Amino acid sequence: MIRLLLVDDHTIIRDGMQALLADVADLQVVGQARNGRELLDMLVDTPTDVVLMDLNMPELSGFDTVPLLRQQFPEVRILILSMLDHEKYVHQVLEAGALGYVLKNASKEEIVHAIRTVGAGRPFLCTEVGLALLQKLVQAPPAPAGPGVKKPSDLSNRETEVLKLIAEGLTNAEIADKLFTSKRTIETHRQNIIEKTQAKNTAALIKYAMETGLLQ
Repeated sequence: MIRLLLVDDHTIIRDGMQALLADVADLQVVGQARNGRELLDMLVDTPTDVVLMDLNMPELSGFDTVPLLRQQFPEVRILILSMLDHEKYVHQVLEAGALGYVLKNASKEEIVHAIRTVGAGRPFLCTEVGLALLQKLVQAPPAPAGPGVKKPSDLSNRETEVLKLIAEGLTNAEIADKLFTSKRTIETHRQNIIEKTQAKNTAALIKYAMETGLLQ
């Protein structure tokens, strides 16, 4: 069971998200907070695995809360839920210690997958943000691979195929349908690819695919 705490200054967003997740058996919403200050106070006596947090909030914003949360409650994993899709915001909060980033217009399936992924201690970047970063990378010159970076030949044929589809912006469910396999199998392939390429998130996987010539 993943214990989830919702943080957003809009009650309708918090209540809507709690209602959206009510029928997900392995998720439990343990509380709601209106800003980072309330969140930090609640975490003192509210056992929590994942914080699903907005960025633009009064008193203590998500931007300011992330580093404080990492310092005071390092065991709590942070998933940002925001309408801000600019790469600088994504980079800022991931560098500060957030483990995942998903947009508010994402589907229920993607939000649930994001919570489960972050809850398991793995990084997550939503498809729309990943595609935006991909468009930026298309114009960037390839960087030489360092000695610790795996080559495409280190991936199996199926892993290479899955990586190409990830780089094209497909979700795990869409990849599973395309390759006629289960979503769980794709999640396993994805994790193997992350470990082999040493990529930290979906954006890094897309960059890897570009630099190694896997995405034409």
